Amino acid sequence: SSAAEQALYTGLSSAAEQAGSTESLGEYEYFNAVLINEVDEEGNSMELGGDFLLQPNDHFNNLSVNLSLSVVQVPTNMYNKDSAIVNGVYWSEALNKVFVDNFERDPSLIWQYFGSAKGFFRQYPGIKWRPDEHGVIAFDCRNRKWYIQAATSPKDVVILVDVSGSMKGLRLTIARQTVSSILDTLGDDDFFNVIAYNDEVHYVEPCLNGTLVQADVTNKDHFRMNLDKLLAKGIGMLDVGLTEAFEVLNDFNQTGRGSVCSQAIMLVTDGAVDTYDSVFAKYNWPDRKVRIFPYLIGRESAFADNLKWMACANKGYFTQISTLADVQENVMEYLHVLSRPKVIAQEHDTVWTEAYIDSTLEDGQGPILMTTVAMPVFSTKNETRNRGILLGVVGTDVPVSELLKTIPKYKLGIHGYAFAITNNGYILTHPDLRPLVSMTLHLISTNP
Repeated sequence: SSAAEQALYTGLSSAAEQAGSTESLGEYEYFNAVLINEVDEEGNSMELGGDFLLQPNDHFNNLSVNLSLSVVQVPTNMYNKDSAIVNGVYWSEALNKVFVDNFERDPSLIWQYFGSAKGFFRQYPGIKWRPDEHGVIAFDCRNRKWYIQAATSPKDVVILVDVSGSMKGLRLTIARQTVSSILDTLGDDDFFNVIAYNDEVHYVEPCLNGTLVQADVTNKDHFRMNLDKLLAKGIGMLDVGLTEAFEVLNDFNQTGRGSVCSQAIMLVTDGAVDTYDSVFAKYNWPDRKVRIFPYLIGRESAFADNLKWMACANKGYFTQISTLADVQENVMEYLHVLSRPKVIAQEHDTVWTEAYIDSTLEDGQGPILMTTVAMPVFSTKNETRNRGILLGVVGTDVPVSELLKTIPKYKLGIHGYAFAITNNGYILTHPDLRPLVSMTLHLISTNP
């Protein structure tokens, strides 16, 4: 798996030399995972579909796959012929040969893939994806743990939400969805809290005043449920909210807990009447260790300049979210900024996720436990290196049973056994590990 990962990275880096310079390829066709082998009412192949040979394969639990080609999945909320998508799919097509070569060299490999920072997901072997009963595929590779862990360094995040009177109605609905989407982008290596503010601060979870918690599934779901309790009223005093956020981050960092790495404040508001430079001067300048990411809610841009200034003065990024449809894509923008230190340092760290159940594969005893090994891919073009261009993340799934084969059992003794845990305390493998099938709702595969 390590060799496969390196081969994927090398192959993609070579292909990525074209990234950013490729002209628009509006006529370029590719195999869309949802549209392959689909026909319209007249019996003609769907655009971006076409005939795609699929054959059952024992190694993939008799799923119908194509061992010669990969397919591309595009999130439902994105246009599958957007120029950025088409260009990225075009230059990443070079991965097809790398995928095939890896599988021929190591037949134990399962899924290999590339998750693009633009949102598309290239998967090998090729397989048809089917929408749910509502015709939707909610999968976005950039929300998966393997992508998040590989793309950015661990981070401490305070999400600051404006709940003043001007946030009533649709704005508060968009704000709640924005916070939820930010939580989606946090992984087990990250720590966070959500603080609402008007003329005073209100912790979304009062039991966690003044601290941060690990961004695991349980904690994130708990905070999501509490978001419905937010009510818009009063006057928005952003200086009070910012002061609380900086003090929480500073106090938590002093304890030596948390990520002990990047720090950020996500500001979700419909405007700011001032730049509040005195607050930043007191808590964040000149080192600017805490990045500020303002999300302006609503169509109006009367106070946009103040929020843009905050972002620029604190090494962050400004985004405006006008509708619910804008939320997911715009929230993702901050990942490009937080990936820049890795890009500049050229840190191609390999990450491993905790064990999860692959819902598409089974052995004789039930669903297979898997782990994912992933690595970030950056642009290698000299003129973009210092700008910090994250192209995406390459990954491959590894059955836990394959890890067990590397254990030197003859060294364990009669009563000895081997086990493995992740840095976050999750069990990767243990002789007594008995995952419940009902847990598949939480331990979701990277595949459909």
